[in-house]
Amino acid sequence: MDYRQLGRTNLQVSAIALGTMTWGEQNTQDEAFAQIDYAKNAGINFIDTAEMYPVPPKAETYASTERYIGNWFKTRGDRADWILASKIAGPGNGIDYIRDGQLKHNRNHIVQALDASLERLQTDWIDLYQLHWPERSTNFFGQLGYKHNADEDFTPLEETLEALDEQVRAGKIRHIGLSNETPWATMKFLQLAESRGWPRAVSIQNPYNLLNRSFEVGLAEIAIREQCGLLAYSPLAFGMLSGKYNGGAQPAKGRLTLYSRFSRYSNPQAVAASERYVALAREHGLDPAQMALAYVTQQPFVTSNIIGATTMEQLASNIGSFDLKLSDEVLAGIEAIHRDQPNPAP
Repeated sequence: MDYRQLGRTNLQVSAIALGTMTWGEQNTQDEAFAQIDYAKNAGINFIDTAEMYPVPPKAETYASTERYIGNWFKTRGDRADWILASKIAGPGNGIDYIRDGQLKHNRNHIVQALDASLERLQTDWIDLYQLHWPERSTNFFGQLGYKHNADEDFTPLEETLEALDEQVRAGKIRHIGLSNETPWATMKFLQLAESRGWPRAVSIQNPYNLLNRSFEVGLAEIAIREQCGLLAYSPLAFGMLSGKYNGGAQPAKGRLTLYSRFSRYSNPQAVAASERYVALAREHGLDPAQMALAYVTQQPFVTSNIIGATTMEQLASNIGSFDLKLSDEVLAGIEAIHRDQPNPAP
């Protein structure tokens, strides 16, 4: 396993991070424990979760994922071996059962969310605390175009950052990060941090995969020049790039089979592009999922590639993608498909 610097910190995180959003929905606690065991033995030291996990979010499973991880720490006593990342939820998304649905990124909500996460995770600190998605209306979760709302009321970024600074000073958070964020806000957060002496975002967790390379347009340069690297999520576009949905297949336990809310990954353009990427991998004797993951991991703006799995076989294969080095011929084939069908699943 390779280890990369997290922002401008002294933390070195594994190039592959263990994603957890299926734990409590598609995976039991015992299965989650088995995944953590395997990942740790493979050299992974970075685990990512969120207060709203598992996904899709439901009141009856709310925060189960953090509880599983907390139970692991209590059972194994290896909290210090892990770089732990979690997130505070934003408004909308059908989660009105969290803090009465009036979700803000202000001091009150940050304190409530963070203290609750710390209790569930059975730890005194979170290494990387992220804003899961913006409080304001902007283009994320599959929306490329931006529609401005001049009358919208949202917590000023200054107030959010100052509140996070208080939690860093209190020792509850080591570093902060962004997620599902835009170039404007990323630079604004960085500017405020530098001018006010507040904590600097060390990472940005956005979607990035062969079907959605929109991060390259406005954020990749920021990630490199500002040392605010990408934590890439959905690197397999919810399994589309594995080939298991090829030809209209609907595997019984596939997330796109079970949950219609992720349909942006299965539109006709995404299906067509996925089948071309799968064919390219097989033409070169590669596992399609490993090819897709290896492409993400090797990008210079990526700090860590967040992989997730529902079975141990998937987990082993996904982690094994780190050892795959893509040839120039394969990379040229990927670029050819991308030019024909760019970003079909934003």
